[in-house]
Formats: sequence, structure tokens, C-alpha cells
Amino acid sequence: MNFYLAGQSNFGNRGCEALVRSITGMVRARQPDATILCPLDDIETDSRQWPNAAADGVSFVPGPRFPGWIKWWFRGMRVLPLEGAGFPLFRMDPETERNMRASSAIIMTGGDILTLDYGLLSLYQHSRMVENAMDHGVPAVLWAASVGPFSAKPAVERVMARHLRRYHDITVRETVSLDYLRKIGVENVRLVADPAFNLDGQAFNTDALTFGQSPRLLGINVSPLIRRFRNGTESAVYMDREIVDFIRGVVRETDLMILLIPHVDPLDQSVVNSDSHYMAGLYGKLGNYKDRISLAPSTLNAAQLKYLIGQCRYFIGARTHSTIAALSQGVPTISIAYSIKAKGINHDLFGDTRYVLETPLVSSATLAQSLSLLQQDEANIRALLADRLPEWRDRARLTVDGLFEVART
Repeated sequence: MNFYLAGQSNFGNRGCEALVRSITGMVRARQPDATILCPLDDIETDSRQWPNAAADGVSFVPGPRFPGWIKWWFRGMRVLPLEGAGFPLFRMDPETERNMRASSAIIMTGGDILTLDYGLLSLYQHSRMVENAMDHGVPAVLWAASVGPFSAKPAVERVMARHLRRYHDITVRETVSLDYLRKIGVENVRLVADPAFNLDGQAFNTDALTFGQSPRLLGINVSPLIRRFRNGTESAVYMDREIVDFIRGVVRETDLMILLIPHVDPLDQSVVNSDSHYMAGLYGKLGNYKDRISLAPSTLNAAQLKYLIGQCRYFIGARTHSTIAALSQGVPTISIAYSIKAKGINHDLFGDTRYVLETPLVSSATLAQSLSLLQQDEANIRALLADRLPEWRDRARLTVDGLFEVART
């Protein structure tokens, strides 16, 4: 059986890689000879992240190529009421169409790809891609996604509700997505957990990064993405300074060691949306404090990063899958939130959002308060996670049941 991963094109975002690795592991646990067709825009470069992929059941295939005229269609939205007219009608490139039609099912992954966060072009392209497959009788499963809300654009909301009702099975990773979908009339939806709760870490020698595996290690992930959720350039620069001041304060006032951990880095060495590039700039401002601070390299894969994050006593993270890597290993974690993802996962796991720090509120003082909260609640957090994580890992496997129920043999 072949399963095609829609919504996936690269491993620069280690969260995407974590999804592919964990979905593959769960599918192969059920069906050992199953093959996951994983699209990559640059197979030669990205496949280096996973040298044993073929043995693990993954076949890398060329990423989808969307028709160039679609961009003009979206530009037309500025003057014509096209948002509610449905998706632009196009067929996929021959190789992608062939791979999808040869699959037992389409697995739509990507975490939050079915939201407005990345614009209508991305949303409509990927949705139409899945509809292409469904039009030819290939069942589609949405795997542990964050969906919507689309309520800011009512016409888009109606289009997406019709589209989502065509899926053969939908699972979401937060109650807020479940409630929203039911509100807009999408009933074929179930609550599960993010597949990366079941991702295995890949051990390697971390001594140089963790100060000889210090038990007093604070892991931090901040990203250039959260700067976009500040009110202008001046506010973003202010946040940069505040993060640096917070790190200085931790070094001066505590005995914690600090490990800066990038989680998104383009594999073509681009600095666009690069955590390493952004965090290296912060690291460069820390001067004499560097004997207590280390910066993880940009070359680690998702499984290695999970292992590294598991060495931390506390973790503060902006990238969603960096925080999932921490939480899924019982590490007390503060999530820096810019969307429903972090809030929804925290609310479902803890019952509230006390361990969420809103991006617009990030400052040296609020970061210090957040760390103090983790230290104060450490025992309770660890006990709660130890109690709930087995259930969450089981919930993460529930999508496999739906997948094999609808898959073509």
C-alpha cells in the first residue's frame, strides 16, 4: 500500500519532518510493508536529513508543481469577488497526479496548512490538490491538523466547509479546531493528538551543547516568525533586546545553563525564516556570558532535536513542534504563542493556558515570570505529564484506524 503525503514539500521546518517521521512510524507499525510517498522540492538536499528513510518505508518523490497562472487568479481577487467562487480549477503535474492516483489514500498533513496563516494562495492550492485526488476516487484523510478559523473571510469559510465535508476522515489536534469545524457543519471530525508526541528521539553526543549533560539546563527556541506578530519594526527590535536581557538575567541571577535551539532552518542555507540566523544574532550580543550559553547547530534533524530538547530541565519555545518535543518528554514548557496551535494544545493538556506566553507580551519581565512559574510548578507539571502522556500517545495513533478503514486495497 502507498500513502501520499499532501501538504509536505521540505524538511527545513523540522516540525514538518517530525510529522512525516511520526506518521510513517505509526503507519508502518500497523502495516509493515506500507510505503509513504513523501514529496520534496529538493530531494537531493532534504533527503540527507534522513539517510535511512528507504529502510523506514519512505519513498521521496518530487514536490508538486502548481500552474503559474494561479498567481494571476489570486491577484484578480483584489478586484473580483473570487474568494467564494471555489478553488481555481487545475490539474496537478503528471508525476504528482500519477503518484496520488496510485496511492491507497491521501494523507493531508502539515499541521496548520488549512488555516489563513499562510494566505489564500497556499490554502486554495493545497485544498484543490487534494480535491484532484478525490475527484479520481482516492480517499483523503486529514491527519491531526489545526484547522481555521476562516471566519474573518465568510466566503472562504463556506468554500472550505464544503471542501472539508468531502474528506473521508478528519482528525484535529485541539478541541478548538474540533468545535470550530462542527460549528461550520463539518461533522466527520475526531479529536486526537499531534503525531509528534510519538516521535522517537535520535541519540547523539550532546556534551558540548549541554555542558556535560548539566541537570540545570534551560532550552530556548525563539524564531524570526514571532517578530511578524509584533506591532511594527520598532516593537520587533524591542522584543529582540528583551530576549537578550532575559538571557543575561538568567545567567546573572541563577545557576542555569542556557541552550539556544533552532527548530526551523532552510536546508539550502537561506537565512529567510531561519531560527539559526535569528538566534545567532541574539547569541552574538551576549558577550561575556557565553561560557554559560550554547547554540545548537542548524544541521540537526527532527529526531536529534527531540533528543536534545529532552536533555533540558525547562524549555521556552516559539515553534510549535519544539514545544511538542519538550512536552512529549515531560519537560516543563512555556509556549510562546502566535496562533491557536499553542493555546489549543496547552488548554487540552493542562486545562488552561497558564503556560502560554502571548507573542505581543514577550519581554524580559514576562519571560522571567514564565520561567519562575515553571520552577514553582515543576513537580506538578512533571507529575501531570507523566500521567497524561500515555493517553496522548494513544490518541495520536487513532488516525491510523481511520486511515486503514478508508484506504483502497
